[in-house]
Amino acid sequence: MGGSWRLLERPVEYDTVHSALTTSAAGGIVLVGAAGVGKTTLARTVTADLDAPVRWAACTESSRAIPLGAFAPWIRDPASRDPLALLSSARENLIAGARPVVGVDDAHLLDQLSATLLHQIAVEGSARIVATVRAGEPLPGAVLSLWKDGYLERYELAPLAERQCVELVEAVLSGPLEGLSADVMWERSAGNPLYLRNMVEAALATGGLSRVDGIWQLRGPAAVPSGLAELLHERLARAEQPVRDVLTMLALHEPFDLELLVDLEGEEAVDAAELAGLITIGPDTGGEAARFTHPLLGEVVRSRLGRVSARRRRGRIVAALRDHPLDTAAERIRMAQLCVDSDQPVDTGLLIAAAKDAVALSDLPLGEKLARAARDRGGGLPAAELLSRALLWQGHPRAAYAELAGFDPAQLDEFELLIWGLPVASLRFWAYGDAAGCRAVLTLMTDRVEHPALRLAVDAIQAMVAVHENRIDDGITLAEHVLAQPNSPRQAVDFAAFAAGLAMPPAGRGLDFAPIAVRCRATRKPTDGIIRAMIRYGEVLALISVGNLDAAERRACESGQFATSGQFAGWAIEKISVGAVAVCRGRLRDAVRALEQALAALAAESALPWQLPAQLLLARAYATLGDVASAEQILVAADRHSGSHTAVHEPHRLLARAWVAAADHNCYTAVEFARAAADLAHRSGQYGFEAEALHHAARFGDRTVAARLDALRTRVQGPLAGLYARHAAAVAEPGTRGLAAVSLELEHAGLLPAAADAAAQAVPRHDHAGQRRLSAEATARALRLAARCDGATTPALVAVARPLPITAREREITALIARGLTNREIAERLVVSTRTVEGHIYRACGKLDATDREHLAALVWPHDPPELG
Repeated sequence: MGGSWRLLERPVEYDTVHSALTTSAAGGIVLVGAAGVGKTTLARTVTADLDAPVRWAACTESSRAIPLGAFAPWIRDPASRDPLALLSSARENLIAGARPVVGVDDAHLLDQLSATLLHQIAVEGSARIVATVRAGEPLPGAVLSLWKDGYLERYELAPLAERQCVELVEAVLSGPLEGLSADVMWERSAGNPLYLRNMVEAALATGGLSRVDGIWQLRGPAAVPSGLAELLHERLARAEQPVRDVLTMLALHEPFDLELLVDLEGEEAVDAAELAGLITIGPDTGGEAARFTHPLLGEVVRSRLGRVSARRRRGRIVAALRDHPLDTAAERIRMAQLCVDSDQPVDTGLLIAAAKDAVALSDLPLGEKLARAARDRGGGLPAAELLSRALLWQGHPRAAYAELAGFDPAQLDEFELLIWGLPVASLRFWAYGDAAGCRAVLTLMTDRVEHPALRLAVDAIQAMVAVHENRIDDGITLAEHVLAQPNSPRQAVDFAAFAAGLAMPPAGRGLDFAPIAVRCRATRKPTDGIIRAMIRYGEVLALISVGNLDAAERRACESGQFATSGQFAGWAIEKISVGAVAVCRGRLRDAVRALEQALAALAAESALPWQLPAQLLLARAYATLGDVASAEQILVAADRHSGSHTAVHEPHRLLARAWVAAADHNCYTAVEFARAAADLAHRSGQYGFEAEALHHAARFGDRTVAARLDALRTRVQGPLAGLYARHAAAVAEPGTRGLAAVSLELEHAGLLPAAADAAAQAVPRHDHAGQRRLSAEATARALRLAARCDGATTPALVAVARPLPITAREREITALIARGLTNREIAERLVVSTRTVEGHIYRACGKLDATDREHLAALVWPHDPPELG
């Protein structure tokens, strides 16, 4: 841990307490809240800042047994047995001086005489009072009357908000916390600072909280540390046995249907548990249900329950629920979990159904657990297939393949062959990059599977394979065929929609994907949560491709309701969608945060293929920010994902390299990479991405792509191709009006980095024409837009920031000189002759009156020279 636990600033609460002790008409304040919520810390922080003397009394269970035990330090003659004398002595010393402040910690533990003294001081106003009271505890009447009769203010101290929890934990860990882990921590701690601290320290000690690629992430169950367990157990110990029985049942099955809980444990016990503040009763599906008042109470109860007793109690719950309908995924999952660990017989069919539900909800560890239980109880191929899928999506391909390797496809009927073949083909292709092995499995299924509906599932996975191999037309044709059939199985529809979502946007058919996305959202029972997350990603890409960035952002930010760390893969894909929109809008820091968190979440024993889109977007974001080293490092990591199974992303890889070259001040190389990306996209049918890549070339200064972009306007759906073509035409034309107009259009479309580039590209033309006022206005606009993009440093913006009368090639050469390269090394790098390099240096020295090449480099790059790429 880099930092230490500190008081989190709570300005509203601080001001409330401070006002009550200084300027308020009331005589002070009583802070009420749960144990560990920060009452004492807040009170002592405020009183430490006061000018008045402060006298603190801390109450305990032992002090409560002694008359005036809390105020014993202020009694001059403690041997006296006269209560009035003791009371008078304590009062006299407590209020001595100019209206002091009396602080009482845990005032609910005051003995009667101490409570009377505190009440007397409040009534006469001889001192200001600040007291803390634990919520839900019985209070002496004199303490209760402090605020009921208006002598003191009462303030209920609320738990921390999620943002505050994240701020506190990140300060302690000295690093960013994964968003999904932050959600889980906040939910589990309920915003209680003490619980949060104990949870974090315990997770660090057990390895459940670790740093991956610079991001702290929580995985697996978080143990309840002994200190916190004792604190909670102290509260539980005061409950009667019937109440503890209620809590034990609830710990095994939360939320618990209220009527069923009453049947099992009795009405009086349930009422007593509620009145003690240990459980709450609230609405739930189909009626009312009981829940713990704090999530960690259940964990403490479970930690003190033996295995035999737990199995027996779960058995009672299972028997009581045996005839209840299991209509929802949550009901099936909860029942399956109960059965697995109970003393009742287990229905393997229920385990398989629940495992399917867990995988559909993207909770992969839970799906693995239930599928493994089903396999161990004779679940056969259906259980093995689910287990294999859960393992694959968690990045464990070898274990996933091992679950299916023992089945002989020759012994399987066509339905079983499909269940076996789909994951085996997927493993061969995406996990191992074995295209030939994948094709062999697909051929086997094509030859033997004859049922029309089952054949559609084979067609759907063939569509996925074709798209990833960058056979865009083949993939879209197969996907549309599957989607057009009324009898297509749900899994086939999901696979086909995934293929279409990955292919249609870069193909320039983003509008065509809209009804497919609507159809998939309307399906209430997805077969695979990760596939569904990828379909949503495809919808975001489609909306971006047609220029509807507002809708894309709304869709990307619609939470998938991820509530456990086991849903990390689906959560990560959601973050990639958020990052894709942020890159287009120029919110580069937001993009970096989202994409780095996604990559950290996807870290596994095997490099997961869906890391690649995140890496390529992240490299572009870093490059646009001018961080060449980080961008290059990301591209090196992305090289692990190469082969036919990732060919669809190759144009994107080339464009990322273009941006790294641009950030490295190699504009000619950047243009070449962007053109190469466009050419590859064209050959594979990615006409939408071809248009995007050509537009990037125009942003780098390429004046040759306007006609090619104009020809794409009829092949690419949406307005962006036309907008790109107008920008490229303005770059090719000698005037400035076109660039000014297209900059406004790009800004209106939300493409702020491109808008900044268009404005910047007009500046040297104004300068050439002697239009100083227009040049200044264009410069100001470009830099203003760049600031909105977190300080983007594109080639056009760099030229505006350093308005020197040299060409782009001369600027590129001076950047290489600043790194220490010789003329020969520069020539080799730029693939030109040494004499050509010397000619550029000679002309640039003449323009800037530089004495030599080193002087020239210092003039062009007066600050830190660019890093070596």
